[in-house]
Amino acid sequence: MTTTTHDVIRVRGARQNSLQDIDVDVPKHQLVVVTGVSGSGKSSLVFDTIAAESARQLNETFSAFAQGRLPSYAHPDVDLLENLSAVIVVDQQRLSGGPRSTVGTISDIGARLRLLFSRIGEPAAGYSNAYSFNDPAGMCPNCQGLGIAASVVESELVDDDRSLNEGAITFPKFNPGTWLWKAYAKSGFFDPDMKIRDYTPEQRELFLYAPAGEHTPPAGMDAVGTAYEGLVTRFNRIYLQREPDSFKGAQREAFERIVSRGPCPECHGSRLAAPARASLINGKSIADLNAMQISDLAEHVAKIDGDAVAPLVANLRVHLERMMTLGLGYLSLDRTTSTLSGGEAQRIKMVRHLGSALADMLYVFDEPTVGLHPRDVTALGQMLLALRDRGNTVLVIEHDPDIMAIADHIIDLGPGAGTAGGQITYQGDYDGLTQAGTPTGHGLREHRRATRTRREPDGWISIDDATTNNLQHVTTRIPRGVMTAVTGVAGSGKSSLILGNLPAVEPDAIVIDQRPIRGSRRSNPATYTGLLNLIRDVFAKTTGAPAGLFTPNSTGGCPACEGNGVIYTDLAFMEGVITRCEVCEGRRFTPQAQEHHVAGKNIADVFEMSVTDAIDYFTQPAIGRILSRLHDVGLDYLTLGQTLTSLSGGERQRLKLATELSTPGRTIILDEPTTGLHIADISRLIGLLDRLIDAGSTLVVIEHNLDIIAAADWIIDIGPEAGHDGGQVVYEGTPDQMITDGGTHTAEHLRAHARI
Repeated sequence: MTTTTHDVIRVRGARQNSLQDIDVDVPKHQLVVVTGVSGSGKSSLVFDTIAAESARQLNETFSAFAQGRLPSYAHPDVDLLENLSAVIVVDQQRLSGGPRSTVGTISDIGARLRLLFSRIGEPAAGYSNAYSFNDPAGMCPNCQGLGIAASVVESELVDDDRSLNEGAITFPKFNPGTWLWKAYAKSGFFDPDMKIRDYTPEQRELFLYAPAGEHTPPAGMDAVGTAYEGLVTRFNRIYLQREPDSFKGAQREAFERIVSRGPCPECHGSRLAAPARASLINGKSIADLNAMQISDLAEHVAKIDGDAVAPLVANLRVHLERMMTLGLGYLSLDRTTSTLSGGEAQRIKMVRHLGSALADMLYVFDEPTVGLHPRDVTALGQMLLALRDRGNTVLVIEHDPDIMAIADHIIDLGPGAGTAGGQITYQGDYDGLTQAGTPTGHGLREHRRATRTRREPDGWISIDDATTNNLQHVTTRIPRGVMTAVTGVAGSGKSSLILGNLPAVEPDAIVIDQRPIRGSRRSNPATYTGLLNLIRDVFAKTTGAPAGLFTPNSTGGCPACEGNGVIYTDLAFMEGVITRCEVCEGRRFTPQAQEHHVAGKNIADVFEMSVTDAIDYFTQPAIGRILSRLHDVGLDYLTLGQTLTSLSGGERQRLKLATELSTPGRTIILDEPTTGLHIADISRLIGLLDRLIDAGSTLVVIEHNLDIIAAADWIIDIGPEAGHDGGQVVYEGTPDQMITDGGTHTAEHLRAHARI
């Protein structure tokens, strides 16, 4: 077929972030995989240039009123972009929506179930909204459709060994001297110096549970300032239904201690009102179906017949089959979206788009294989090809060789990260990439499963009769002083076994996962690792200026942006806006701070240095040790002042690992450490893990990557399948034994890997 100018997305002069003024043609209506080491510019090209400009231009077609309620996108730094299609971004951002958002609501499967019950449920509860826990017609009146009932733990709210004057009420809003405290201490009902335990039963009932307005304080309203009501009664009215996230600091800690949450006693956690729970199809209510594992739900739906609902049932079955194909058959529709991993969230978004009749769209995916067992990668690849075959362009950032192998076209960026990357190092098919002289090409050719001598354990950690989530009374042993890989398909129970049980039997264990790092948006690698203190001292000692001048959080910070380098504008219910500070031009520091130089660089220059550049710049051993640890975990390309909120889950995890390198010798739990890691960096990670073991650490690695599994000394394989079909130890032993005689999904793929 003759290629026309409209068959490619033309990118000319792209300079966004680290891109080096690149020109590239992205073929349309193909599966295009973008590869390269972490920080090479993949996201800058795919998300920040192509997808951002497509979304920006699409938004400009709407009215100004509508644009004000849509996310805003800045012009990417590029000379020319032509032949863009409308973009749909399917990323790993966790699904939001609060406590009312579930797998059923986000996937639209719940809406189809509600419609089904409104048609043939017996006895009928009403229209489809009568089966919705987000509608007053269908929600449980006791918990307002949340499924969880909150209650006050009286012993935590009130310290019986104190008096009111001594702070007997432990929630900060009721501290002595506050307005709410006066409602009790100044009411005249109680002696404020009497211990609560000395109250008579009548006084205690009045103090805690009196209804509002029934009792007039002897001291009068002027002393109290508010109508009298019992402490628990008032707390329930004002605070009980609030989310912990709405409090900060000491108030949040106190709230989480005082308020106990459990399944609603009326709806038993189903969120639904009685009429919806009583309406049945084939003996099951919609609450029963919401609680089912999706693989079981698919079987149940297949048995529902009736000409009136046949099209609806067929549509439901298609959606459920797609969920299972993408390895999500272990989820239930009532699972809240906030509990899903980034990979699970991305695959659910994918299910929503697979049924779309839209064509000639641009679909953009960010490492869709994250969290997937090798068994499920093939099915994911077929889904990507199905999107392409409907006339769409599918653009995927990916490190998995199995996805690269099915691509129509591959764009490899690099050769390095940060300023050492941002160039097109290869374009073409997979076979050509395997012969290319790029880090990706080398990684594909290198057989990383070198013969290894398995280390012998120097003891064992026992986990007995574990029943967390889907675990079926699991008893196992984890060897000390070696590396154990915990494997199994997604949802089999790996995290339940390790994260849910190991810290209890090994209290000193350190968990290094991908969750956000606590800290403000001022936090960066320099502050997190302790580098900033050392750097500040070097500048202060060399220049003679005060140390506070060299931190953006103190006197050296630009007052206009408070040392952030950007201005954050909160637009309430609309998307917030971030703009570069015009006073300091994004450099964070005052002109006075930038006047001082050490070895030709000022403090703002240092914040903009990459780890690689900083290693060459600093000669101080203490600083060099921290920078070397960041280098060892593959974070050479990060700048010292980069905000932690901008890091991916894998980058956050490796940053945590870098800090752990300074104190080896403990039990370390790693949750999928290869997430976001280029294949060429896997061997570096393995070497790093070996160093930790040599220094006396015990490593427990939850992982799908076959290179890591092959490098382990011991394997605990959980399965055989996911959800209630998993939760068992299906193999324990060395990788060599698994390759020889293992009969699990992991064993099958490890054998194939060993033959590469």
